Amino acid sequence: MPVLILLLVLVWLTGGWWLLGYGAVLGWLYWLRLRGWLLGMAAVLLWLAVAGAVQRWPDNAFSRFVQWSPHALIWLLAMALIGVSAWLALRLLHRHSVALPHDGPGLVPAKQAAAEPSPEPADGSAPESGADPGPLSDAELDRYARHIVLRELGGPGQAALRRARVLVVGAGGLGAPVCLYLAAAGVGRITVADDDRVSLSNLQRQVIFRASDDGALKAEAARAAMLALNPHVAVTAMNRRITAEDAALVADHDLVIDGTDSFAARQAVNAACVRAGVPLVAGAIAQWEGQVTVWDPGHGAPCMACIFPQAPAPGLAPACAEAGVVGPLPGVIGSMLALEAIKLIAGAGEPLRGQMLIFDGLYGENRVMKIARRADCPVCSGLAGSGHFRQG
Repeated sequence: MPVLILLLVLVWLTGGWWLLGYGAVLGWLYWLRLRGWLLGMAAVLLWLAVAGAVQRWPDNAFSRFVQWSPHALIWLLAMALIGVSAWLALRLLHRHSVALPHDGPGLVPAKQAAAEPSPEPADGSAPESGADPGPLSDAELDRYARHIVLRELGGPGQAALRRARVLVVGAGGLGAPVCLYLAAAGVGRITVADDDRVSLSNLQRQVIFRASDDGALKAEAARAAMLALNPHVAVTAMNRRITAEDAALVADHDLVIDGTDSFAARQAVNAACVRAGVPLVAGAIAQWEGQVTVWDPGHGAPCMACIFPQAPAPGLAPACAEAGVVGPLPGVIGSMLALEAIKLIAGAGEPLRGQMLIFDGLYGENRVMKIARRADCPVCSGLAGSGHFRQG
């Protein structure tokens, strides 16, 4: 298309109607499936043939029809070749300038095992660990360009995202934006665990679903939406809850994000993460307010049981179905959860370890509280080891 536009401009500016015939010949060669450098070479040779004919027979009908001198033809060809060479050189420089090392800073260490990503399990189990997905493709470089130009993220950070394995527990109000943003960010392997089904009452806030998903399993519908957004990631749907006995499953991931909506479910996820030594990015919402933190006792931060050792009294913390929740609030808090996950994986900024962010949507206020581990915590006291991650 750019070549055709250039030819039409030249015809209009110079009256070189012979260029229409030249373009028709190139179109015929393209129709004959001549592509790439072969088509380019044919275009150059055809142009040189026209220049040679004008030089050899300057007074015949063909030369009078062309109207251009041999010097003008050679000059235009030279300018076109210089332009194409500059374009190819810029592409080459761009490709080298964003080369993504696999040992750069970040919280997910480079894997040295396989050069290709391992296939996604068909039985809903956790993805295999230790696989190195290799360098980013040209399509992925274009897709993640806004990440790669970020100083705090860059190529190494994007490579770490691509190597990461994240477990998202709950595909509801909080899980919906988390799943979409993790998939869009290029997190390589995402497992979504949820045993619920989509209902029309979910659609007011769970933006990953559509009306046509009514009655579908949330994990399966979320997986389909994520792959439609970004086919370069691997997504595993688990149509069940995560319990305290799932430490082995959790240990197969680098990070867990908790988007559940009950205290018992959060307790179970926290216990599994502490046993596996995996950081847990957690959020909660009610009415107009939400909270975000990173439970990570392996790096000195508290676990959930340090701050909330017991379930709240009945009626003090009603579920969203009872107390209600404003539609955009899960999007705000879920986006914060995804942001904390990206920071942790890429080693960017300061994660909310040892801090809890409280967001008040009704009055547009943020508060950050410092929180600390308890020496007598029944879940994480005496914890040894540093978890999966290097300090970010």
